[in-house]
Amino acid sequence: MSVAVLFPGQGSQHVGMGADLFELRPDLLGDRADDILGWSLRRLCLDGPDEALTRTEHAQAALFAISYALWEELRAGYEGRVAGGAGHSLGEYTALAAAGAFVYERALAVVARRGEAMADAAGLEPSGMAALIGADVSLADDVASRRRAGGGRLQVANINAPGQVVVAGGDDDIEWVSENGRELGVRRVIRLNVAGAFHSSFMEPAAEEVGKALAEVTFAEPTFPVWSNTTARPHSVASLPATLRSQVVSTVRFEESLQDMAANGIDTFVHVGPGDVTAGMAKRTVGNAAVHVVSQVSDIPDVVASLVTVT
Repeated sequence: MSVAVLFPGQGSQHVGMGADLFELRPDLLGDRADDILGWSLRRLCLDGPDEALTRTEHAQAALFAISYALWEELRAGYEGRVAGGAGHSLGEYTALAAAGAFVYERALAVVARRGEAMADAAGLEPSGMAALIGADVSLADDVASRRRAGGGRLQVANINAPGQVVVAGGDDDIEWVSENGRELGVRRVIRLNVAGAFHSSFMEPAAEEVGKALAEVTFAEPTFPVWSNTTARPHSVASLPATLRSQVVSTVRFEESLQDMAANGIDTFVHVGPGDVTAGMAKRTVGNAAVHVVSQVSDIPDVVASLVTVT
């Protein structure tokens, strides 16, 4: 058995998340985190309101902190070796922190700046994202290319799993794909409840700010390989700043990352963090893999019991 950990991205947040962690890990989720963020992590996670927690500048930092604290609890109870890791968009930062590529507090500060920068970029012009249900990558590329040929700016933003592709663009682009998707071969188009066109050229102003934040970080060699959203291959320390900057405006190639992890012998995936989104992606992408979910502390004993030490 070869085990990898997966961490969720924005969209998995919910009021009440981390309720079992704040007393356990005040070192990670207490006053020091609040000082870095400039707002109360505990109050927002436990009391909301939902519309405040969902805001990009809050959701990313909150998810990172809760997922990392949950990883620390899992790591304390699991004596086996982790063979790899990955995260969906924001979750890539959690995976890198879990692997020791940068320390938690520094990572939290970078994630906070990333969320603020992406929120600012989303506010520059109306934009959004839409899921193309039943579409493969080839069809999604064709749909986006057709729109761009007509003067639009539609781009493939997320390749999550077979039949789960997301596009991003201006409001007019999203309206166009909603109206024309079925005619172009897409079974169904669902507009996502997000603030803007993430992982597209609309985020270039945010990428600049993220690049500045990353330039202040000294990265260490990860203790296990972490697959990049941008390249779908394990990160190298030397290229981390450039790759993470690029991630903000590049397609999230999560399906390919999972496939490459499986090709490298990983056969067991553990989702660590609120929700279970990456577990679903792993099940759809690597059908013969064992998939587990740790979304709260009480899940850890059963998941650990099901894992064996990697040899």
